[in-house]
Amino acid sequence: MAIILPVLDKHPQFGQNCFVAPNATIVGDVIMGDNCSVWFNAVVRGDVHYIKIGNKVNIQDGAVIHCTYEKHPTNIGNNVSIGHNALVHGCTVRDNVLIGMGSIVMDRCIINSNSIIAAGSVVLEGTVVEAGSIYAGVPAKKVKDVSQELIHGEIDRISNNYVKYASWFEQFNESPKK
Repeated sequence: MAIILPVLDKHPQFGQNCFVAPNATIVGDVIMGDNCSVWFNAVVRGDVHYIKIGNKVNIQDGAVIHCTYEKHPTNIGNNVSIGHNALVHGCTVRDNVLIGMGSIVMDRCIINSNSIIAAGSVVLEGTVVEAGSIYAGVPAKKVKDVSQELIHGEIDRISNNYVKYASWFEQFNESPKK
């Protein structure tokens, strides 16, 4: 059964059609939009600051979303995929973004729209990722612009697929209903 807990009287809130895997953890001041999914062993910890998540966001297996105590909340836009084992901490992720598997996005970063953070990248504290670009490496640097084909072929495809995958688990859904 998923762990969904209040912290200091702040309860996680869920939009419509959200899937939370049975072993995911969501605590505290978390507001999630519609058609979101939090997958196996993922943690969304709004205990020390708030976490706002838009519509059609998938937080894949083993990912961790957190923030910095009283300093840096985490804001995630719409149509965002956060890959397996990624860490997104105290930052802003705008719309139409893919955060690759195993990547780290640190405090005060801004990941602008239509961007991709390549798998395994480390986006250092305070980095501003240009809209429509791919950042890769340790530390992550811009490697190229994102084509329209990549926006539709990867960013949209993955986000849409995770809405479909979540529908396969409707009968097991652990998220509270609105």
